[in-house]
Amino acid sequence: MTGAADTPGEFELIARFFAPLAGPGAFGLADDAATLDVPAGESLVVTKDMIVEGVHFFGNDAPASIALKALAVNLSDLAAKGARPFGFLLGFGRTRAQGEDWLAGFVAGLAALSRESGCALLGGDTVNAPALTLSVTAFGTVPRGSMVPRQGGEPGDLVYVSGTIGDAALGVTMRLAPDAPWARALEPEHRAFLLDRYLHPRPRNALSPALLAHARGAMDVSDGLVGDADKLASRLGGRFEIGDVPLSDAARAALLADPALIDTILTGGDDYEILCVIPPDRAVAFEAAAREAGVPVACIGRLGEVGGVRLWCNPDGRERRFTRRAYAHSF
Repeated sequence: MTGAADTPGEFELIARFFAPLAGPGAFGLADDAATLDVPAGESLVVTKDMIVEGVHFFGNDAPASIALKALAVNLSDLAAKGARPFGFLLGFGRTRAQGEDWLAGFVAGLAALSRESGCALLGGDTVNAPALTLSVTAFGTVPRGSMVPRQGGEPGDLVYVSGTIGDAALGVTMRLAPDAPWARALEPEHRAFLLDRYLHPRPRNALSPALLAHARGAMDVSDGLVGDADKLASRLGGRFEIGDVPLSDAARAALLADPALIDTILTGGDDYEILCVIPPDRAVAFEAAAREAGVPVACIGRLGEVGGVRLWCNPDGRERRFTRRAYAHSF
């Protein structure tokens, strides 16, 4: 394979930049495959997400930020399943723009999150591509038979979400239109916070033990809270209260400047928070476990109250209609 101009060839690239990240069973990335030893009594959880330049990130984003996002969005999926991160494979489609300095920054960002999460590089592939494309397959483990499904739950179960919603969607909206009146009205620290939330997702792996212990269903919020709640509640339906959705100070400031941004906040995507279903008699214990894990959670609704309809209500009790309920990948 011929490497991109002014960048190392494939074998040099692997040996210099990626081999130092290799975990046990990866043979220093010198083999064509790796081995996985799953602890006795546990099951393997597997997830894959891809991110592409111009779709999921900007070409001039810092390479460390791009690397963090590529791994973080997969760690977020593992978190929602209650899985402990174990390792990952990286598909790296590079262009001529990824020179040695870029690669050094990318690997530094990847290494930092890999170490922090305990998710080691096990292998992958590199190819030349028309746009920078990153594909990560991540592995985690759970006690056998305990993975938290997406659509679990019973009528009357409570729906919780972690963290705050809409920050990343506001961040990318501001990135695309930095001179929008609402964006100019924000304090500098609020602008910086929203941009950072878009660039650097925070996977909620610390919440996984609480989900394993208490949740009947869970998923991460990647395509917008409303659309992902539709998926979570598709079997039973439910009622969700917009006034209970947790917002950051920055998002509240943006909303004060332009109330129409509520649709961006609720449907824009890139939150990478956890949406989960908790039986009412486990709610207190779940909230306590979340506090102990350092992850804020808020109850935003209840399953099965309206016979299969996903209903979103304004603070005044009226139903809110959305022209678009989620981010849609277009082809």
